[in-house]
Amino acid sequence: MTAILRPLAVRALTLLGVLIAVLVLLVVSLGATGFSDRLLEAQVSEEIRAFRQAQSEANTFIEPAVLERQAIERRAELERFYGLDEPWYTRLPAAVLRVLRLDLGEARSLRTTEGDTAVSAIVLERLPYTVALLLTAFVITVTIGLIVGTRMATRVGSRLDRALAFLAAISNAIPAWWLGILLIVVVAFRLDWLPASGMYSNPPPEGRWDRLLDLGHHAILPLLTLVPISVGPSIYGVRTMTVTAAQEDHVALARAKGLPERQVNFRHILRVAAPPIVTGLIFGLLGTLSGSILVETVFNWRGMGRLYYDAVSGTPDEGVIVALTFVFTLLYVVARFVLDVLYLVLDPRVRYG
Repeated sequence: MTAILRPLAVRALTLLGVLIAVLVLLVVSLGATGFSDRLLEAQVSEEIRAFRQAQSEANTFIEPAVLERQAIERRAELERFYGLDEPWYTRLPAAVLRVLRLDLGEARSLRTTEGDTAVSAIVLERLPYTVALLLTAFVITVTIGLIVGTRMATRVGSRLDRALAFLAAISNAIPAWWLGILLIVVVAFRLDWLPASGMYSNPPPEGRWDRLLDLGHHAILPLLTLVPISVGPSIYGVRTMTVTAAQEDHVALARAKGLPERQVNFRHILRVAAPPIVTGLIFGLLGTLSGSILVETVFNWRGMGRLYYDAVSGTPDEGVIVALTFVFTLLYVVARFVLDVLYLVLDPRVRYG
């Protein structure tokens, strides 16, 4: 057991180092380009504007010179508070620690459904919707890929093999945003079968189960976009990785013994090719994270992808951008560690040294 846990612990620490390195590079890039300072200065200017308005309303007869002096003093206090009176690199350690704690203060323009402006609350509210959408699409894609890809590996060169390879190439080339818009025009507007966008009806249902069913109803079109663009590469990836295993002697021996074809496919082909297949599928799931930004934006699905779009469009929200980058990187690190564990489970010969 120690021989397994120790290498996994080393891998976990290595991936944690990768996560911290990404955060440091992100904070450095924002600081070195002046982007962070400009956003903080904009925040200070907004607070000074609110301060001037509050002072004017509280004291109607205040002299302009006095108000200006108070505003200058208030600006100096805010600049010291935000660290604008020092070089950007002095804020680097504190910024990285705040990101690790998701303590990124208040968003400038974004809100939760309840009106909370805390960056951590906004991100945590959107995270489950993205995870649910991507995991559902992933399960459907993996199921189809394993079943169809394994059958293709046993029929190399056949008409079915060539046809599915052609469809896989088309599937890989279709832009997610284009397919999403096409489905909205045809399925939602022309046929009026499914809602075009959003996560709930207006007004949303009252009951818990009614809301869940309504959410699933609104998720059909995004799933019909995510699955077709990923199922082709999944099928062809499984086919490519299992075609060698399907030609091994133990597979021919299993068929000679009269074992059912289904048992041959899953026990003698898929099990041997499982490690590279799992690698391709896990990284395929991670690849859909970037695609979720376009899909969630097209369908107005209020997940992290849509939040990323809202954070960079219009008035940029630095805290939300940094938090989302951290969460996306964290998901990659977790998936990479899960992949290392699955290697040990699927192939006991694998030992990390």
